[in-house]
Amino acid sequence: MNLTKKGYKQRYIDDKVDEYLEIFGAVAVEGPKWCGKTWTSLNHAKSVCFITDPQGNFQNRTLAELSPDLVLDGDSPRLIDEWQEVPSLWDAIRFKVDQSGKKGQFLLTGSATPNHKGILHSGTGRFGLLRMRTMSLAETGDSTGEVPLASLFDKEIKPRAIAEPSLRELVYYCVRGGWPGALGASETAAMNMTKSYLEAVIADDMFKVDGIKRDERKVRSLLHSLGRNESTIASNATLNKDMAALDEVELDKNTISDYLSIFERLFLIDDQLAFSPSIRSSRRLLKSPKRHFADVSLAVAALSATPEILYNDLETFGFLFEALCEHDLRIYAEKIGGKLYHFRDNRGHEADAVIELPDGRWSALEIKLGASQIDKAAEELLEIKRIMTDEGRPPHSLGVICGITKAAYTRPDGVHVIPITALG
Repeated sequence: MNLTKKGYKQRYIDDKVDEYLEIFGAVAVEGPKWCGKTWTSLNHAKSVCFITDPQGNFQNRTLAELSPDLVLDGDSPRLIDEWQEVPSLWDAIRFKVDQSGKKGQFLLTGSATPNHKGILHSGTGRFGLLRMRTMSLAETGDSTGEVPLASLFDKEIKPRAIAEPSLRELVYYCVRGGWPGALGASETAAMNMTKSYLEAVIADDMFKVDGIKRDERKVRSLLHSLGRNESTIASNATLNKDMAALDEVELDKNTISDYLSIFERLFLIDDQLAFSPSIRSSRRLLKSPKRHFADVSLAVAALSATPEILYNDLETFGFLFEALCEHDLRIYAEKIGGKLYHFRDNRGHEADAVIELPDGRWSALEIKLGASQIDKAAEELLEIKRIMTDEGRPPHSLGVICGITKAAYTRPDGVHVIPITALG
């Protein structure tokens, strides 16, 4: 019998966990704090050890440090929660997996990537690594999910009416984010949660990763700059100039890289890579990743934005809405084995998102807040299709992901239109 928590909401990653448990001896589920890793893993586990359990003066952590075997015995799959607190557990689990040769023995959860000093083996072939994210709108119940992402690769989408969300609802989804603990929370409560999240990163989490104390003012400034540059391809140099201009803080390039590396190890940021089709072309595709926090609500918190500010600054909200959609697109793409990218060339043509499937088919997508922007988005997508057809690798389909709209349908020019509140 599994240890599923009462009230657990099924996650898209659940199917992937089951699949990996049949392939690997151990499965590591990694992702930001509070995204639901433990509850999801308990949904598949038959026994558990909480390394950070304070009971008995953190007895479990002490036992693991003395002898990892003391916490590894139990029914399989056995969940080792927050294993990175005792990094030597990795090698101990690898050894156990090697000794028995059985699949699905262990589940590990981690909200930070530890220093790998003392970890002798990578775990290749024994460990399956899964990246977990905060909840998508389909998982929170704010999208009907009636238009699966896979339907983008069909010839057309059957027209259907969709309940049109208000701007206020979309702003709320960005302020609240996809944190399981924020479901049903008020705007004020949700904002306080994400602010406290960033404060914990600044005051404690960064130090825990490698034991180095960093300048909190500089960390705050970089977080603010990342918020201001959410859903853009801002370089490290651009971030530095932004910090100097608006916060009067400057960092050398090595310090910025160090801070960003720590953010990655804490799963605080989740950048969107550029699409690189395998073609020979004179047209240069830009390679810079698009900046994203792990959850759009963290960008809202980094900006110290309120719902009222966002209602009155639709340009800023447009970038945040794009981040919300791309976060969800990544989750839906991974469910069908796909990957999320963005497209931009040196002549100014771009697509906000590209979904590439394992068989090489890809779809170019634009993200627009309102239905009035669909025509212009479709024109740009059709131009990208023309360009890439000439280059030898055209997109299989085109789509506009829209916020405030009443229907899902395929236009006469073949461009799909899908409300984000119907996508799944």
